[in-house]
Amino acid sequence: MEVREINDKKIWEGFLETCEEKTFLQSWNWGEFQKSLGNKIWRFGVYEKNELISVALTITHKAKRGSFLLVPHGPVTKTAEKKEVIKILLDKLKELAKTEKLDFIRISPIWERTPKNEKLFKDLKFRLRALHTHPESSWKLNIELQEDKIMDGMRKTTRYLIRQAQNNNDIEIIQSFDISDIAVFNKLHLEVVKHQKFVPFSLKYFQKEFSAFLPDNQIAIFFAKYQGKIIAASYEIFWSGMAFYHHAALLPEYKKIPASYLLQWEAIKEAKKRGCKVYDFWGYSDPQKYPKHPYSGPTLFKMGFGGYVKEYVKTQDLVISKKYWLNYIIESWRRIKRGL
Repeated sequence: MEVREINDKKIWEGFLETCEEKTFLQSWNWGEFQKSLGNKIWRFGVYEKNELISVALTITHKAKRGSFLLVPHGPVTKTAEKKEVIKILLDKLKELAKTEKLDFIRISPIWERTPKNEKLFKDLKFRLRALHTHPESSWKLNIELQEDKIMDGMRKTTRYLIRQAQNNNDIEIIQSFDISDIAVFNKLHLEVVKHQKFVPFSLKYFQKEFSAFLPDNQIAIFFAKYQGKIIAASYEIFWSGMAFYHHAALLPEYKKIPASYLLQWEAIKEAKKRGCKVYDFWGYSDPQKYPKHPYSGPTLFKMGFGGYVKEYVKTQDLVISKKYWLNYIIESWRRIKRGL
């Protein structure tokens, strides 16, 4: 096996088309988005006998508390020899971390959470992160079925609320590809931040992300209007046969209006039109095990549409320098503060 950089979008995206376990965080356009934020990126491919068997988009994140290399939801691999893939990739990442003067390597694997896969990282001297960067569990829905069959798989209450919203002339769902509408979405986002008290993404962040995926028609914003006022929105990415419910906002004072249910259903239908097979609702937290978790409410909403959970190996850190521990303390404090 050997590691090579990949600079051809067709090779990169073509390989990912053949993989089942993947998210847009390893897409070519996510790399372009990261570059637009000023982050350095590398697109590594692991080859065996000249055959591409794994890819890993790798991104630098630099901060005063500690800088690191991040492999988000990767590496994506087709081979069963995962240990060999991660070992040879890790040699490359260690070399890169030294060159870039970084403090640790962080990998958010897109591998099933099994004792075997967890042991693999432990054997390579990784440790569990203090705070995950991207979802480690996701709620997904097979949307290859006919629309009425998908409806049949929903929770009764969810079905009822969708139909109630469809019959309500005061509710309207619109889809937008206009970058100027990012400002409208951001305004809703900031209103939610006031109530839920989390660190918001910036308007520039949303605009750059939208701009990275728009040329390939891989992104759209859905707005829900009630009596002419925009009260909810979702930010959807359509990529490689999958759709992702990436960002969302709902004005708290309108939470009893079922607009968000119809908005979600319209996004699912759009994903089907685009030929997507899976709708990924993104982050998940078991509401029975962790009823007070901040994601518990959104998870119950997502589960109402039917589907299944996928749990991945938790985010892993490899310590490079002592400065890592400053980052560990800060992230531990943030995790406790957020109730995660």
